[in-house]
Parts: sequence; C-alpha cells; structure tokens
Amino acid sequence: MMSKLSRKALLVAALLLAGCDQGAPPGATPVAVSSAALLIDVREPSEFAAGHLDAAENIPVGDVGARVDDIAQKLGGDKTKPVVVYCMSGGRAARAKATLEQAGFTNVTNAGGYEQLKSKR
Repeated sequence: MMSKLSRKALLVAALLLAGCDQGAPPGATPVAVSSAALLIDVREPSEFAAGHLDAAENIPVGDVGARVDDIAQKLGGDKTKPVVVYCMSGGRAARAKATLEQAGFTNVTNAGGYEQLKSKR
C-alpha cells in the first residue's frame, strides 16, 4: 500500500508535469516534485470544505505568513523542500508563494487554480 506522502507526491508531480500551468497566472511554473512535497490549498475554509485535492492541507492565504514556522516544521525544517500552493485561479497562490519566498522557502510552486487542477486528476 502506498503511503499518504507518496500518493501526495505522485499526485502533485502528475499535475505539474501534465501542464497544469496552462492558463495560470505568471509565477505558475511546472517543476518536478520530490516525495517530500507539501501541497497547500490557500483558499478559505469554506472553499476548501466545498472541494479540494485529496492530499492538500488548508492554510488560507491570510494565515500563511503567521504559519511559516508550522509549514517549515511540516518539511522537517528544510525550507529547500518543495511546497506547492493553489487557490481558485492562482492569484492568492501567487501571494502565498511570495510570502513563503520572503520567509526563506526556496522551492515554492504556484500550481494555479483548483478547478484546473482537479480536471487533471
């Protein structure tokens, strides 16, 4: 049986390598993702509850700055490990990406919007 982390990494890698950046805003760049990728849905909890990618954690964009230590801890303290953020259309994900990069994360990808990503599953 595949671990939750392995399923998450495979899902994220498949989404990114399938070209899910098409139509996404600037900054939504496909990259290869390692097995340690963290997938974050930066939409509001009500949006997350209405539907989200199975492996995603919900951290609303307004909370990302206050949660950088928690996010780093989820990566074992290694801010070079991949983090993939998405929202509804990519705009909030771009803000979350910028916040994380300002906090020292060096491998953050804006995967764009949820509707686009879920259609790639």
